[in-house]
Amino acid sequence: MEAAGLGFFMISACLFATLFEHPLSPIRQTLLDPFVRRVLMGLAMGLTAVTIIYSPWGKQSGAHINPAVTLTFYRLKKLDHRDAGFYVLSQFAGASLGVALSALLLRGLLGAPEVNYVVTAPGVSGVVAAFWAEVGISFGLMTVVLFATNHRRLARFTGLFAGALVASYISLEAPLSGMSMNPARSFGSAVVAWLWSGHWIYLTAPPIGMLLAAEIYLRVRGAHSILCAKLHHQNDRRCIFHCGYERPTP
Repeated sequence: MEAAGLGFFMISACLFATLFEHPLSPIRQTLLDPFVRRVLMGLAMGLTAVTIIYSPWGKQSGAHINPAVTLTFYRLKKLDHRDAGFYVLSQFAGASLGVALSALLLRGLLGAPEVNYVVTAPGVSGVVAAFWAEVGISFGLMTVVLFATNHRRLARFTGLFAGALVASYISLEAPLSGMSMNPARSFGSAVVAWLWSGHWIYLTAPPIGMLLAAEIYLRVRGAHSILCAKLHHQNDRRCIFHCGYERPTP
């Protein structure tokens, strides 16, 4: 489920990036302002994230679709080490297969320089700016996820909050780092394109940002306040996490 979720996300990213950025696309030829195209791309990917989170499989697996999210919840003691390991492996496999399948479907279109297999790479501000931008957006996402999922009235809206952040980050932050927040997402594009420039940023910055958010949350709210590792728990799907929804709120 985690592999399929991230694979679907990458297929969506490849399709929409080709639609909005390929020079032969009528949308690209009509919308000349790159910011407008980024906003549309952000909306498309935000809706894709929301769809995955609220899908039956997303409700089952927790819809992490991101090794940094999984590692953070493992740090928060919400996953067994075997589950965390299989989640991470599945996420990397799903992202790679999603981009590879997209390359087959789109043939040469995905490899055009304007699309470039949706590879994430540092922008004109350089690798330092890209690194700290990735740390910042990852910190922001995990902070929102932790406060929302552990609030009984807001928890059901976590997916909407996450989707809104994805849309906003693509619109505003993408020129700095390409907007990854996800080591597997960046790996899937890099391994198919065989382009590794600045790749260390996307393997290190998202986990650093999310783990930092978790440490601050632990100090502010305490470990007892962390209920579950699912982004959407208000359903009848089996929960494999060390779930706290059966205990009263402290």
